[in-house]
Amino acid sequence: MRVLVVEDEVALAETLRDGLTEAGFVIDVVHDGVDGLWQATETPHGAYDVIVLDIMLPGLSGYEVCRQLRAREVWTPILMLTAKDGEYDQADAFDLGADDYLTKPFSFVVMIARLRALIRRGAPERPAVLSAGDLSLDPAERRVFRGEEPVAVTPREFAMLEFLMRHRGEAMTKRAILENVWDANFAGDPNIVEVYIGYLRKKIDHPFGRASIETVRGAGYRLVADEG
Repeated sequence: MRVLVVEDEVALAETLRDGLTEAGFVIDVVHDGVDGLWQATETPHGAYDVIVLDIMLPGLSGYEVCRQLRAREVWTPILMLTAKDGEYDQADAFDLGADDYLTKPFSFVVMIARLRALIRRGAPERPAVLSAGDLSLDPAERRVFRGEEPVAVTPREFAMLEFLMRHRGEAMTKRAILENVWDANFAGDPNIVEVYIGYLRKKIDHPFGRASIETVRGAGYRLVADEG
């Protein structure tokens, strides 16, 4: 699940990046309203599942970013994150199209719960539970099952499996996986993708005699419905 954080307080933005990454999200961070609007509408690596948007931003206020996004029919769920806590401030945010509002200082646990709730509500066209044969993944509960048996995976493994399942049957390149599971600016060894594909196969396939993650020579990897 990809999150755009638009926050001008650099220390807070980096704290959000670290915490949300640890929770299994893929995070992009910008520090002003102009960059936030561009990132949410023009960035080449795809739409976001949710946007965390501060109100008091340089360039364009969060209010204006929200207004322009809705005017352009960008319906990505927006969580306003701000130090302003007046009831009229909240009303203004909702009137402009925000979906939720969180006041600083905030509980990180509550923030994650609200983000997941927004993602569930904001993408009704997506099934609540992803499946491929008897392999299932619940994005909200962050659980994976092979049939009735739960499969324990790490946050990164979960993110990779979710990405592959959302593109079931499609060959996904290493670059696409890196951009959506790690970071658009990932500069490490791209072979990390192979390493994590190996981890997933050992957990969701090998113990069950399955081969749901296929290697597509020269293209990448594809997840298929292998029921044995």
